[in-house]
Amino acid sequence: MNLLKMIRSFRPALSGMRSAFITENNIRIHLLAAFAAVSAGIYFHLPRSEWLWLVAAIGCVLAVEYLNTAIEKLTDIVAPQFNENAGNVKDISAASVLITSITAVIIGAVIFLPYLVK
Repeated sequence: MNLLKMIRSFRPALSGMRSAFITENNIRIHLLAAFAAVSAGIYFHLPRSEWLWLVAAIGCVLAVEYLNTAIEKLTDIVAPQFNENAGNVKDISAASVLITSITAVIIGAVIFLPYLVK
């Protein structure tokens, strides 16, 4: 495969990441939390196994947040006027971010609380 062609294939994804970062406050909040978690991981010299959990949690939260953003934008296109079902779609999508974020906080607590208690 042509390396340049492969690199160019990432442009739409990078463009989407940039667009959502610029327009969506929650994505910036999640990225700030990820930066804080990574910084704490560096500070506490986490072992590899804890890094794997931390990176997995961060990746899941960001992926679900980006999917939520896509679902919300698509819902706005399909149902630009108020629609109860469209609102339910958005609420359910947001709930998936909440569930993933709570799970990530629990993972973070399991990882970091022993370091903070010392």
